[in-house]
Amino acid sequence: MSDRLHDLHRQRALAQEQVAWLDREIAAEIAQTGAPVSSAPLSPAPSAETLAAAARRATNTLESALPADAEKILAQYQTSTNTIRSNVKKGCFLYLALAFTFLAFGLIFLYVRSRAN
Repeated sequence: MSDRLHDLHRQRALAQEQVAWLDREIAAEIAQTGAPVSSAPLSPAPSAETLAAAARRATNTLESALPADAEKILAQYQTSTNTIRSNVKKGCFLYLALAFTFLAFGLIFLYVRSRAN
């Protein structure tokens, strides 16, 4: 069974549990208050075709809304490639200067130590 189908079955079971809970709460409230049961019939359950059409509309709405939001979020956090290149270049030059500094100090240390002997 696919993950989506499994999730749909789980959501359906949760919805059925919620409806059963609502029915129990309504029955308990009627029994407690003695209120008359309304004679207005409940709306009929939607057909499978109606549910499928609603799901397609929701999916289409969601898919059309997501790319615009994603582009907005990407634009918010995106930096230009020139900025990244210049930062990398500065970092490389910094490491190069640091390496030459350590090399110079090492050579000076060796020279002073050899002259002391």
